[in-house]
Amino acid sequence: MELEPGIMHKAAVLIEALPYIQRFNRKIVVVKYGGSAMVDENLKKQVIQDVVLLKLVGFKPIIVHGGGKEISRWVGKVGMEPHFVGGLRVTDEPTMEIAEMVLNKVNKSLVQLVNELGVKAVGISGKDGMMLRCRKKYSGGEDIGYVGEVTEVDPQIIYDLLEKDFLPIICPTGFDEEFKTYNINADDAACAVATAMKAEKLAFLTDVEGVYRDFNDKESLLSEMTVDEAQAFVDSGTLGGGMLPKLQNCIDAIQSGVSRVHILDGRIPHCLLLEIFTDKGIGTAIFNSAEEERYYHG
Repeated sequence: MELEPGIMHKAAVLIEALPYIQRFNRKIVVVKYGGSAMVDENLKKQVIQDVVLLKLVGFKPIIVHGGGKEISRWVGKVGMEPHFVGGLRVTDEPTMEIAEMVLNKVNKSLVQLVNELGVKAVGISGKDGMMLRCRKKYSGGEDIGYVGEVTEVDPQIIYDLLEKDFLPIICPTGFDEEFKTYNINADDAACAVATAMKAEKLAFLTDVEGVYRDFNDKESLLSEMTVDEAQAFVDSGTLGGGMLPKLQNCIDAIQSGVSRVHILDGRIPHCLLLEIFTDKGIGTAIFNSAEEERYYHG
């Protein structure tokens, strides 16, 4: 019998994924969803397809999403000018009101996409179940309004949803001791949730390929780093832009019990599947020690 050309390659791809499916079956994977992958409709659908596939092959995925670009768009729509201090949005009371509305709108649109693929999702904020407690965050000593820093996570509502076979989708708002609402940086929220859930993996979808030894040299992409190497990078002062706080989040997560963290280019279609299920990987994986292996071969 003559087989269709390429069909054996499809079988090989599935076999390559087998040890990863075995290794992470019933394990919690937190996906921080943001950047261009939230703006481009095709990329958005592909990310949701990836997460749904993770769920259907036995993983326990949790999505924590941002919405910065969408918030900026709506702030502009109502004639307000966005202000940033040290890369953080200054969130006064009117901006916080818009941010919460936009984040909830984004949240329910992601729930809808997951539901359309036959998996039941539930969208919640950090306020639901008193999940994310926070305090006011300052930027270089400057007051930036209703921007929160997570102080405590009560993950009970997430455990309840996972137990009932729902896929939790979390938008990053929380409240302080006086129950005032705060906007929380989505990276910070994802790190806090992954730590509280003792997640096996935390994946950041970004607009960069990963961590570069030298950002100006595109051949210097690091496919893997230990947490000590990542800390040395942070301490060196050579990182710029948004990578510094992101890498610090990765370090904090691993030191707090998350097994490994991935920084992925969310502009690459199906980047989650390529990183999690193949022997090549496409981003930067960060894990606890040099003795650990990135790939699994049965």
